[in-house]
Amino acid sequence: MNPGQQVVPSGLLPTRTWRRRRGAGRRATTVPLSVLACSVFLGAVVLAAFFAPLLAPHAPDAVDLGNSLAGTSSQYLLGTDVSGQDLLSRVLHGTRSSLVAPLILLILATVIGVTLGTVAAWRGGWVDGLLSKVTDVMYAFPGLLFVVMIVAVFGQGITTAVLGLSLAYAPTIAKYTRSLALSERSMPYIDAYRVQGMGGARICVQKLVPNLGRSLVGYLVVLFGEALMSLATLNFLGFGAQPPSSDWGLMVQEGQAAIVQGALLPSLVPGVAIAAVVVAFNIVGVWISDRLGSGK
Repeated sequence: MNPGQQVVPSGLLPTRTWRRRRGAGRRATTVPLSVLACSVFLGAVVLAAFFAPLLAPHAPDAVDLGNSLAGTSSQYLLGTDVSGQDLLSRVLHGTRSSLVAPLILLILATVIGVTLGTVAAWRGGWVDGLLSKVTDVMYAFPGLLFVVMIVAVFGQGITTAVLGLSLAYAPTIAKYTRSLALSERSMPYIDAYRVQGMGGARICVQKLVPNLGRSLVGYLVVLFGEALMSLATLNFLGFGAQPPSSDWGLMVQEGQAAIVQGALLPSLVPGVAIAAVVVAFNIVGVWISDRLGSGK
């Protein structure tokens, strides 16, 4: 997904205008209420991850078979799972792993992808051709299948899943970075630094890559939502986080057994949490990409 090709339809929802002073005048920044609402929601999710031990009414691993698949009540606001564990407490504690793991994944993928993309654009020639072929092969290979192969070799676990998905996402970031770096490399300031005797590596690290930040930020925010969904999928399939983890994807998988007994909440609660966070990151990321891309 290239957020640079996406736009936030104006007039989709009522907007609120915020004004900030820049220099001697004022410049209006229009923030759609949908983006504002998603930003507030994501802020609340991050706070929930930090303060989960204080917010959770029960221990996430407290088993109470006497309250197995209990419905919503004053004691269990979102009900319980098959083991009688409080769903609200598990979802709150699962927020940490569900956010931290995609963040680490994206950091690793960004370091690899930006490095490969920048080197390919800067060096050109056979280096660009070789790196492009390598990234094309990795890009064409299904990401989840690639990670499953890595898990089969190195074993199950969230660490293996994160490292595998980092390698799967790196080619996507590399191709996007390369296209940006090729355009940036032709800017006059690059030639000016060369004339001053600055080396290529220094120019890339100190000047070129930082100038790509505006275009990369929105893209990476959208990619964060995709990374969260991919990790949740691996956890659901049993290749990532293992019990007694409260990761959302694993909770959905564990709640499947309750569906045949007519209890939907054990799977529905974490499933809604995943969907809501992914959609919120997509909306905010596309808006950021559109604003930064247009220079507003």
